[in-house]
Amino acid sequence: MKKLLATVLISTLAFIGCKSTNEKEDFAEKIELAHQKQQFLSNEAIQFNIKLEFGGKEKLNAKMTVLTNSSKGVLEFKNGAKIIFNQNKVFYSSNIPNEESVRFDAFTWEYFFLFPFKLSDPGTKWNPYENNESDNKNYITQKLTFESGTGDAPDDWYVVYANKSNNLIEKAAYIVTVKGNKEQAEQNPHAIQYLEYKDINGVPIATKWLFWEWKEGQGLTKEIGNAALSDIQFISVDKNTFTPGADFKTK
Repeated sequence: MKKLLATVLISTLAFIGCKSTNEKEDFAEKIELAHQKQQFLSNEAIQFNIKLEFGGKEKLNAKMTVLTNSSKGVLEFKNGAKIIFNQNKVFYSSNIPNEESVRFDAFTWEYFFLFPFKLSDPGTKWNPYENNESDNKNYITQKLTFESGTGDAPDDWYVVYANKSNNLIEKAAYIVTVKGNKEQAEQNPHAIQYLEYKDINGVPIATKWLFWEWKEGQGLTKEIGNAALSDIQFISVDKNTFTPGADFKTK
Protein backbone atom coordinates (compact mmCIF):
# COMPACT_ATOMS: atom_id res chain seq x y z
CA MET A 1 0.00 0.00 0.00
CA LYS A 2 2.80 2.44 0.93
CA LYS A 3 4.48 1.66 -2.37
CA LEU A 4 1.22 2.32 -4.23
CA LEU A 5 0.66 5.65 -2.43
CA ALA A 6 4.22 6.72 -3.17
CA THR A 7 3.75 5.87 -6.83
CA VAL A 8 0.49 7.84 -6.96
CA LEU A 9 2.13 10.81 -5.21
CA ILE A 10 5.09 10.84 -7.60
CA SER A 11 2.75 10.60 -10.59
CA THR A 12 0.60 13.45 -9.25
CA LEU A 13 3.60 15.69 -8.64
CA ALA A 14 4.94 14.89 -12.09
CA PHE A 15 1.56 15.75 -13.61
CA ILE A 16 1.41 19.07 -11.72
CA GLY A 17 4.95 19.91 -12.79
CA CYS A 18 4.20 19.02 -16.38
CA LYS A 19 0.98 21.04 -16.29
CA SER A 20 2.82 24.07 -14.88
CA THR A 21 5.51 23.82 -17.56
CA ASN A 22 2.91 23.44 -20.30
CA GLU A 23 0.97 26.47 -19.03
CA LYS A 24 4.13 28.59 -19.15
CA GLU A 25 5.00 27.33 -22.63
CA ASP A 26 1.41 27.91 -23.75
CA PHE A 27 1.64 31.54 -22.64
CA ALA A 28 4.57 32.30 -24.95
CA GLU A 29 3.11 30.15 -27.72
CA LYS A 30 -0.24 31.96 -27.63
CA ILE A 31 1.39 35.36 -27.87
CA GLU A 32 3.81 34.38 -30.64
CA LEU A 33 0.92 32.87 -32.59
CA ALA A 34 -1.16 36.05 -32.18
CA HIS A 35 1.80 38.12 -33.37
CA GLN A 36 2.24 35.87 -36.42
CA LYS A 37 5.81 34.93 -35.53
CA GLN A 38 6.24 32.45 -38.39
CA GLN A 39 5.02 34.98 -40.93
CA PHE A 40 7.40 37.53 -39.43
CA LEU A 41 10.36 35.14 -39.64
CA SER A 42 9.55 34.26 -43.26
CA ASN A 43 10.91 37.70 -44.15
CA GLU A 44 14.63 38.48 -44.16
CA ALA A 45 14.62 41.90 -42.51
CA ILE A 46 12.36 44.71 -41.36
CA GLN A 47 12.97 48.45 -41.51
CA PHE A 48 11.27 51.40 -39.83
CA ASN A 49 11.75 54.97 -38.65
CA ILE A 50 11.71 55.51 -34.89
CA LYS A 51 11.36 58.80 -33.07
CA LEU A 52 11.80 58.51 -29.32
CA GLU A 53 11.18 61.11 -26.62
CA PHE A 54 11.75 61.04 -22.87
CA GLY A 55 10.89 63.89 -20.54
CA GLY A 56 9.77 65.98 -23.51
CA LYS A 57 13.22 65.78 -25.14
CA GLU A 58 14.12 63.86 -28.26
CA LYS A 59 16.39 60.93 -27.41
CA LEU A 60 16.47 59.12 -30.74
CA ASN A 61 15.46 59.87 -34.31
CA ALA A 62 16.74 57.28 -36.72
CA LYS A 63 16.00 54.56 -39.23
CA MET A 64 16.43 51.02 -37.98
CA THR A 65 17.01 47.95 -40.11
CA VAL A 66 17.18 44.58 -38.36
CA LEU A 67 17.21 40.96 -39.47
CA THR A 68 14.05 39.21 -38.32
CA ASN A 69 16.22 36.63 -36.54
CA SER A 70 17.67 39.59 -34.55
CA SER A 71 21.31 38.68 -35.26
CA LYS A 72 22.22 41.91 -37.07
CA GLY A 73 20.92 45.46 -37.14
CA VAL A 74 21.78 49.04 -38.00
CA LEU A 75 20.62 52.43 -36.72
CA GLU A 76 21.07 55.26 -39.23
CA PHE A 77 20.85 58.84 -37.96
CA LYS A 78 19.96 61.93 -39.94
CA ASN A 79 23.54 63.20 -39.85
CA GLY A 80 24.71 59.97 -41.51
CA ALA A 81 26.03 58.40 -38.31
CA LYS A 82 25.49 54.67 -37.86
CA ILE A 83 25.43 52.09 -35.09
CA ILE A 84 25.78 48.54 -36.38
CA PHE A 85 25.50 45.38 -34.32
CA ASN A 86 26.44 41.87 -35.35
CA GLN A 87 25.54 39.35 -32.66
CA ASN A 88 27.10 40.88 -29.52
CA LYS A 89 29.58 43.12 -31.36
CA VAL A 90 28.77 46.82 -31.82
CA PHE A 91 30.40 49.18 -34.33
CA TYR A 92 29.73 52.90 -34.63
CA SER A 93 30.87 55.91 -36.63
CA SER A 94 32.72 58.78 -34.96
CA ASN A 95 29.89 61.29 -35.60
CA ILE A 96 27.42 59.34 -33.44
CA PRO A 97 25.12 61.66 -31.39
CA ASN A 98 25.83 59.97 -28.04
CA GLU A 99 28.85 57.69 -27.75
CA GLU A 100 28.13 56.71 -24.14
CA SER A 101 24.82 55.04 -25.02
CA VAL A 102 25.99 53.18 -28.14
CA ARG A 103 25.45 49.62 -26.83
CA PHE A 104 22.26 50.63 -25.06
CA ASP A 105 20.83 52.18 -28.25
CA ALA A 106 22.03 49.27 -30.37
CA PHE A 107 20.21 46.60 -28.38
CA THR A 108 17.41 48.18 -26.33
CA TRP A 109 15.13 49.63 -28.98
CA GLU A 110 15.44 46.70 -31.39
CA TYR A 111 14.69 44.34 -28.49
CA PHE A 112 11.53 46.25 -27.59
CA PHE A 113 10.49 46.08 -31.24
CA LEU A 114 11.26 42.37 -31.63
CA PHE A 115 10.03 41.45 -28.14
CA PRO A 116 6.79 39.68 -29.20
CA PHE A 117 8.83 37.38 -31.44
CA LYS A 118 11.53 36.49 -28.88
CA LEU A 119 9.48 35.01 -26.05
CA SER A 120 10.79 31.48 -26.56
CA ASP A 121 14.41 32.38 -27.32
CA PRO A 122 17.15 30.26 -25.74
CA GLY A 123 17.66 31.33 -22.12
CA THR A 124 14.10 32.57 -21.54
CA LYS A 125 12.37 31.36 -18.36
CA TRP A 126 8.66 31.88 -17.75
CA ASN A 127 7.33 32.18 -14.20
CA PRO A 128 3.82 32.51 -12.73
CA TYR A 129 2.88 36.06 -11.80
CA GLU A 130 -0.03 37.09 -9.60
CA ASN A 131 -1.55 40.18 -11.19
CA ASN A 132 -3.35 42.15 -8.45
CA GLU A 133 -3.99 45.27 -10.51
CA SER A 134 -7.50 46.68 -10.83
CA ASP A 135 -7.82 45.69 -14.51
CA ASN A 136 -6.27 42.21 -14.14
CA LYS A 137 -9.30 40.50 -15.71
CA ASN A 138 -8.34 42.01 -19.05
CA TYR A 139 -5.00 40.24 -19.28
CA ILE A 140 -3.09 37.02 -19.15
CA THR A 141 0.13 37.79 -17.29
CA GLN A 142 3.42 36.03 -16.59
CA LYS A 143 6.96 37.02 -15.63
CA LEU A 144 9.92 36.49 -17.92
CA THR A 145 13.42 35.98 -16.51
CA PHE A 146 16.62 34.76 -18.13
CA GLU A 147 19.23 32.10 -17.54
CA SER A 148 22.68 33.28 -16.48
CA GLY A 149 24.80 34.39 -19.42
CA THR A 150 21.87 35.33 -21.64
CA GLY A 151 22.55 38.54 -23.57
CA ASP A 152 24.05 41.76 -22.19
CA ALA A 153 21.75 41.88 -19.15
CA PRO A 154 20.61 38.44 -17.91
CA ASP A 155 19.36 39.96 -14.63
CA ASP A 156 16.64 41.90 -16.45
CA TRP A 157 13.06 40.72 -16.03
CA TYR A 158 9.74 41.49 -17.69
CA VAL A 159 6.14 41.21 -16.50
CA VAL A 160 4.23 40.61 -19.70
CA TYR A 161 0.56 41.51 -20.12
CA ALA A 162 -1.25 40.09 -23.14
CA ASN A 163 -4.76 41.24 -23.97
CA LYS A 164 -7.05 38.36 -23.09
CA SER A 165 -9.28 38.98 -26.11
CA ASN A 166 -6.58 38.65 -28.80
CA ASN A 167 -3.33 37.57 -27.02
CA LEU A 168 -1.42 40.59 -28.35
CA ILE A 169 1.07 42.13 -25.94
CA GLU A 170 -0.37 45.36 -24.58
CA LYS A 171 2.27 46.21 -21.99
CA ALA A 172 5.40 44.87 -20.36
CA ALA A 173 6.97 46.03 -17.11
CA TYR A 174 10.75 45.67 -16.94
CA ILE A 175 14.00 46.57 -15.25
CA VAL A 176 17.20 47.57 -17.05
CA THR A 177 20.39 46.31 -15.42
CA VAL A 178 22.90 46.88 -18.23
CA LYS A 179 23.97 50.23 -16.67
CA GLY A 180 23.75 49.20 -13.01
CA ASN A 181 22.92 46.34 -10.66
CA LYS A 182 19.67 44.48 -10.13
CA GLU A 183 18.92 45.91 -6.68
CA GLN A 184 19.16 49.47 -7.99
CA ALA A 185 17.11 48.67 -11.08
CA GLU A 186 14.31 47.06 -9.04
CA GLN A 187 13.84 50.31 -7.12
CA ASN A 188 12.76 52.00 -10.33
CA PRO A 189 10.92 49.60 -12.68
CA HIS A 190 9.40 50.92 -15.89
CA ALA A 191 6.91 49.64 -18.43
CA ILE A 192 6.36 49.87 -22.16
CA GLN A 193 2.85 50.01 -23.57
CA TYR A 194 2.29 48.78 -27.14
CA LEU A 195 -0.46 50.69 -28.95
CA GLU A 196 -1.96 51.34 -32.40
CA TYR A 197 -1.21 47.99 -33.97
CA LYS A 198 -1.14 47.97 -37.75
CA ASP A 199 -1.08 45.05 -40.17
CA ILE A 200 2.26 44.91 -41.99
CA ASN A 201 2.12 42.11 -44.56
CA GLY A 202 0.01 39.95 -42.24
CA VAL A 203 1.99 40.78 -39.07
CA PRO A 204 0.52 43.03 -36.34
CA ILE A 205 3.07 45.71 -35.40
CA ALA A 206 2.59 48.33 -32.67
CA THR A 207 3.29 51.77 -34.17
CA LYS A 208 3.09 53.72 -30.91
CA TRP A 209 4.92 53.03 -27.66
CA LEU A 210 4.35 54.73 -24.33
CA PHE A 211 6.84 54.42 -21.47
CA TRP A 212 5.71 54.52 -17.86
CA GLU A 213 6.87 54.27 -14.31
CA TRP A 214 5.44 51.02 -12.92
CA LYS A 215 4.68 49.66 -9.49
CA GLU A 216 3.82 46.09 -8.58
CA GLY A 217 0.15 45.79 -7.64
CA GLN A 218 -0.67 49.16 -9.23
CA GLY A 219 0.69 48.85 -12.74
CA LEU A 220 1.28 51.94 -14.87
CA THR A 221 1.68 55.05 -12.74
CA LYS A 222 3.34 58.00 -14.55
CA GLU A 223 4.01 58.45 -18.28
CA ILE A 224 7.68 59.28 -18.93
CA GLY A 225 8.23 58.84 -22.66
CA ASN A 226 6.90 57.81 -26.04
CA ALA A 227 7.98 56.51 -29.41
CA ALA A 228 6.44 56.74 -32.86
CA LEU A 229 7.25 54.14 -35.51
CA SER A 230 6.62 54.87 -39.18
CA ASP A 231 7.36 53.63 -42.69
CA ILE A 232 7.49 50.02 -41.46
CA GLN A 233 8.32 47.54 -44.20
CA PHE A 234 9.84 44.14 -44.73
CA ILE A 235 12.91 44.32 -46.94
CA SER A 236 15.80 42.33 -48.33
CA VAL A 237 19.37 43.26 -47.45
CA ASP A 238 22.82 42.66 -48.90
CA LYS A 239 26.27 42.09 -47.40
CA ASN A 240 26.93 45.85 -47.22
CA THR A 241 23.89 46.65 -45.06
CA PHE A 242 25.61 45.63 -41.84
CA THR A 243 29.24 46.20 -42.83
CA PRO A 244 30.97 48.88 -40.74
CA GLY A 245 33.23 51.47 -42.35
CA ALA A 246 36.99 51.24 -41.99
CA ASP A 247 36.95 54.14 -39.51
CA PHE A 248 34.22 52.69 -37.26
CA LYS A 249 34.92 52.21 -33.57
CA THR A 250 33.84 49.22 -31.48
CA LYS A 251 32.19 49.08 -28.08
